Amino acid sequence: MTPTQTRTLRLGEFHSFEGGGRQFLYLVPAGAIFELDTPVATLISLLSEGPATPEELIGKLTERDFAFDDAMELVQEMFRARVIVASDAKPEPLESPPDDFPLQSLVMNLTNQCNLSCQYCYEFGDDKVATPEGKPKFMDLATAMASVNFLLDQSSGRKAVHITFFGGETLMNFPLLEQVVKYANQRAREQGRTIDFSLTTNATLLTPAIIEFLSENRIGVTVSMDGPPDLHDKLRVFANGKGSYNLIAPRVKALIQGHRTRPITARVTLTNGVTDVVRIFRHLKQDLGFHEVGFAPVTTSPDRLYAINERGMDGVLAEFQVLAEEYLEYALRGEMHGFSNVSDTIAELYQGVNKSHPCGAALGLMGVGPSGDIAPCHRFVDSDTHSLGNIATGLDRAKQADFLNRGHINSKYDCHTCWARPLCAGGCHHEAFVRYGDTGHPNLHYCDWIRDWTDTCLRIYGAISAQNPGFLEQFAERKALN
Repeated sequence: MTPTQTRTLRLGEFHSFEGGGRQFLYLVPAGAIFELDTPVATLISLLSEGPATPEELIGKLTERDFAFDDAMELVQEMFRARVIVASDAKPEPLESPPDDFPLQSLVMNLTNQCNLSCQYCYEFGDDKVATPEGKPKFMDLATAMASVNFLLDQSSGRKAVHITFFGGETLMNFPLLEQVVKYANQRAREQGRTIDFSLTTNATLLTPAIIEFLSENRIGVTVSMDGPPDLHDKLRVFANGKGSYNLIAPRVKALIQGHRTRPITARVTLTNGVTDVVRIFRHLKQDLGFHEVGFAPVTTSPDRLYAINERGMDGVLAEFQVLAEEYLEYALRGEMHGFSNVSDTIAELYQGVNKSHPCGAALGLMGVGPSGDIAPCHRFVDSDTHSLGNIATGLDRAKQADFLNRGHINSKYDCHTCWARPLCAGGCHHEAFVRYGDTGHPNLHYCDWIRDWTDTCLRIYGAISAQNPGFLEQFAERKALN
């Protein structure tokens, strides 16, 4: 359909923002960004007064000294871009990924045991979904090898795939990790492919020998750490209640000094009383030397003592914005700042991400527990309710399809009028289950926060694209840090 075939035109779905002294539009249906010039601004201003026929719109443009042909071309171009649409146009639903969408990443939970007793832990705390009773506590070599084979078999067409080692505490089963790396590399070479590795750890079990192995094998490391001692030790404690900071800090410094092949990142869980984002960032980045630091609010029911209330989340946003402005200053000098929450969003904006699902769970990513049970992601490992099969018996395609259908943005009607949905798609499946009892429920408690934060990142993106566009090229292939 062309604009001249419609009776009336109206404004399409977009979010306008300013960056670097320039005006931009974020086109929601396409997840695309373009700079707003004077002709387009004039067209938007005219339609802001209400719908108009194409003839009326072109006539008003010519009254403002547009040549007739230029006015018609502008209307046609903006109609194709969906900045303006037919008055009776309905949002186009996003297509579902194909049934045979190839696997990209596998999270292998090498153990469901941990040597810490972090009070907010989604695996062992009050909000756990795991049902590990009667299941092995440590993955064995046969299950691990079968998991590697599963990844390679289910990732047809991909030259490079990824394995993340997870727990419990991952390093409690380090001997198996060593065997898996050797076996996976061998299997990948046989197929002319490559496997990249990463792991998440609480750092308590790091040794010089482990650090050397991680460095030699280019294994990415994310350390779960919540800031300086007074904050970290609030909830990240041993079973006897003793804080873990003093044990972790020297090991982290040794890791950062000894692991020279991959940058070391920190992952902070924000909880009630642990929301001093700027102070936490300064300590982890500047005092300890992490390459990047990322933050996430605790996944929990709202009535837990460590849950962050609305006022607390407003404070988190304010501190995020302080670091975002710093990030912009660094970017304009061509330097990386290290606040991964901005980098991850900038990458998605640069890549034009328009999500059908919040993440790759049960799609490009799956988790495997010590028992071999397959889960949508590591947060659902060992949960009978959310199991998608077993490595020994195969993937249950019907359960996978049900999970994906419920989590699809088309099924989340509350999201259909939200301009931030291309990046959010309703939010984390696990968060939705803990809060609402349904993995497909949109995380409505975060909506305003997500919109405000996305607008902040759009403004940062706009300023960088206006003043140092070459800086954005590094985000072409970046994936969000887990």
